[in-house]
Amino acid sequence: MTELRRLMPFLLLGIDTDNDSVFINETIRDYCVNSDIEFARCRPYRKNDQAYVEQKNGSVIRRIVGYHRYEGVEAAAILAELYRSVRLFVNFFQLSFKLLEKRRNGAMLKKLYSSPATPHHRLLSDARAAVEVCNRLLRMREQFDLVKLLRDIRAGQQRFADIAHQGTPSTEAPNIESFLQSLRIAWTEAEVRPTAKAKPKLKRERRRLDPLVNVTNDLYTWFEDEPWRTGRELRERLQSIYPGEYPDGLIRTVQPRVKGWRRERAHRIIFGIEPGKAEQLPELTGGWEHSGEAICYPFGGILR
Repeated sequence: MTELRRLMPFLLLGIDTDNDSVFINETIRDYCVNSDIEFARCRPYRKNDQAYVEQKNGSVIRRIVGYHRYEGVEAAAILAELYRSVRLFVNFFQLSFKLLEKRRNGAMLKKLYSSPATPHHRLLSDARAAVEVCNRLLRMREQFDLVKLLRDIRAGQQRFADIAHQGTPSTEAPNIESFLQSLRIAWTEAEVRPTAKAKPKLKRERRRLDPLVNVTNDLYTWFEDEPWRTGRELRERLQSIYPGEYPDGLIRTVQPRVKGWRRERAHRIIFGIEPGKAEQLPELTGGWEHSGEAICYPFGGILR
């Protein structure tokens, strides 16, 4: 509270909090009484008051920090450093609307908003603001670099994302040139805030030993000789050769492999190459064989 009052350009007359024990305690109460600050809280058993008390928690805090859980002294230090840049960016550069009036016409509700402005501009336009305070804020505004502030915010968000996903934050922020270069292609990404991206999921690996590891080559040979055979027929042939070793339940293991083999075979028939090897072909021929002016495709007939 003391640090907050030191940074604010005007006197703190009152605070509104929710009913959390972090705020509802004797320490905060005594501080407000001694500092002549009006202390108000949400009404008990009126949870809809929360939206008015913490109305900037979603539009500012959650959009910057995200919804991950951060613990430890290191995360608290990064959060304090991030808030230093966020408060300057929001108060001096981020435009916002203010609700001025609501008009109800039957079932229709019309809302009138003010022109978009930053909190800095709203304070300067207020007649109650002191001239010395306005001049000091104008000098501060001229010293700030918007690109550097945004770079610092993105770097802090990246460190938070690293803590949430890996447990260790990144070391340093990128230089201004690299950050400007990334802004030119930022529109191609669906989300540029590191804290808004979900934690990458681990690739699902095989959780049991392959029951067909010893006969996979035999199954593939039978499939190449008779590609019209179904997975059930291949399993029955396998059971006739190795009685009692491969139960009927392996049908769900054989069928996906046969499906993959059919896909690879169809790819070879149509394109004449193995899947995933297209980049190894010559650029001009594209996998086709030229004979004079005619082009000979690796498959006969015309596909429709």
